[in-house]
Amino acid sequence: MAVKIEKDTIIGDILDVAPQSAPLFFAIGMHCLGCPSSRGETVEEACMVHGVDCEPFLAQLNNFLEAYEANEAAKQNG
Repeated sequence: MAVKIEKDTIIGDILDVAPQSAPLFFAIGMHCLGCPSSRGETVEEACMVHGVDCEPFLAQLNNFLEAYEANEAAKQNG
């Protein structure tokens, strides 16, 4: 992914390139990731609607994706 997720990043864009991040959105109560309206929300909007502090969630999301990518790279490099 190599792109840092920001609070104005669209959720659908994140899920298109990193579907493995879906459980993090489920954990904050965002269970309708397939709905067009939720996929069009920014991370900040989703956090606001679900009563979640955006900055810690962004850190968690970026850390998760960084670790996931490192793990995938390690698998490929044997």
